[in-house]
Amino acid sequence: MSRKFFVGGNWKCNGTTEEVKKLVTMLNEAEVPSEEEVEVVVSPPFVFLTLVKNLLRPDFHVAAQNCWVRKGGAFTGEISADMLVNLGINWVILGHSERRALLNETNDFVADKVSHALTQGLKVIACVGETLEQREAGTTMEVVAAQTKAIADRIMNWDNVVVAYEPVWAIGTGKVATPAQAQEVHLELRKWLKENVSAQVAETTRIIYGGSVNAGNCKELAGQPDVDGFLVGGASLKPEFVDIIKSVTVKKGA
Repeated sequence: MSRKFFVGGNWKCNGTTEEVKKLVTMLNEAEVPSEEEVEVVVSPPFVFLTLVKNLLRPDFHVAAQNCWVRKGGAFTGEISADMLVNLGINWVILGHSERRALLNETNDFVADKVSHALTQGLKVIACVGETLEQREAGTTMEVVAAQTKAIADRIMNWDNVVVAYEPVWAIGTGKVATPAQAQEVHLELRKWLKENVSAQVAETTRIIYGGSVNAGNCKELAGQPDVDGFLVGGASLKPEFVDIIKSVTVKKGA
């Protein structure tokens, strides 16, 4: 079964109203393959979600960058999953390494968030990945498997989950995993899903790569058999994001 290519743009904590409008205009004018071939999701900061949703072309979708672990209530500063659903937002990024590192989000906390978001009707981009120290210690798969296991222990249905493998040492550093390094981890993740969840989930779940993806390296990365797309950081704020979306053509030629 072929997995539809997926390109997510994580805008992180960037943008003014005018900058966001310009970025959306650029995306709206872009000529890209149809949504039958590639699923495109952009993730602006919370304050711009409604603006982007209202202005963005209908074949692109909008994600939040985070949500709270349970229903709303006395949780100052948090945004609940049902609020996102109420806004018509379909997707949410959970477990990004910046939140794991800076806000001490644990594997279990991230997994609880994933489970709750899914029960509220959101689709989830669930992030996993190792630090440089962990890679150099040879524990990459141990770390990534533990992050994935926490999620697998809490959910039954993977239909609305995209797994984003983001080596922490490659995020915002300009360093990028080689295509072979990315393929190796993606393949091992797929094997883990087959052995610990099911063969069907392993075959159908999209595993995308994130970590300094740009127009220069996206085609070679997209050519790897177990790389099903990208979660793009800094380059999603630039015109080259369109080139990254177009890298789906590599899959068509494979």
